Amino acid sequence: MAVNLPDKELGEGLDTLNERIGVLTRREAEARILKPIIDALGEAFGREAVLDVVRRTIIQVAQEQGDQLAENMGGDSLACFADSLQYWTRDNALEVDVLAQNEGEFAFNVTRCRYAELYRSLGMAELGAVLSCNRDFALIEGFNKDVELTRTQTIMGGATHCDFRYKRREQPITLE
Repeated sequence: MAVNLPDKELGEGLDTLNERIGVLTRREAEARILKPIIDALGEAFGREAVLDVVRRTIIQVAQEQGDQLAENMGGDSLACFADSLQYWTRDNALEVDVLAQNEGEFAFNVTRCRYAELYRSLGMAELGAVLSCNRDFALIEGFNKDVELTRTQTIMGGATHCDFRYKRREQPITLE
């Protein structure tokens, strides 16, 4: 079931907040607002039902942000996506080891995640995955539908690192 978001009226146009303040600062502001709202709605309507709506909404927003990110970056190539990583790593938010970067693949491990540290410090460890990690697959889908993400573990989930593997899907050969 899709979540219907209101039409944009305020702030029409591209979302450039990540470029202006960085993603870590943005996520902290969002988390500080969302936690009491999610807690109150959870008490009124049941926590799992509320978290389900939040998850679906975050996915929809992330897809839209992925599309906007491609526009902001001037293209939807893996090189453009790799360049956008600067917004997520700003203020040392992530420590990243790049394993591969070429036209068809962008692979890296996150060895330190200040997003996970942030959510834990705010008493929101459970919500961190919903509000941040949950976005990753939808973001790349919005950015470029021909790129897929494989990730088997996250620091937020208790692993030693997050393993991001972006790869261009094989294009079918068309005979003319």
